[in-house]
Amino acid sequence: MTIEQYLDKVSRFVGHQYGQLIRERFADDDGQSELAMLEVPTRTELEELKRAVAIMTPREKANVAGLSDEQIQRIAEDAKADPANMAIFINGYVLLCQRVL
Repeated sequence: MTIEQYLDKVSRFVGHQYGQLIRERFADDDGQSELAMLEVPTRTELEELKRAVAIMTPREKANVAGLSDEQIQRIAEDAKADPANMAIFINGYVLLCQRVL
């Protein structure tokens, strides 16, 4: 699975009523639900992830598991994306790839 295919998979419940229920279920005391982001990103989160994936170089996409925290943060900053969500997205993708392979 490519990172673009994973992004499509992550986007399946954006704007969906069921997705909102999942986000609410995983919300913390502050109303944040970062852990649900991989199953149900908000439209804003999805747009940020799309920008981040779009600016990744072919080399970065081919070696996602080898990206350092600093590289992930730089990609997020360049894409004007939340660095924590980018890290969650990258880690989710790497874990999926390791489980599938």
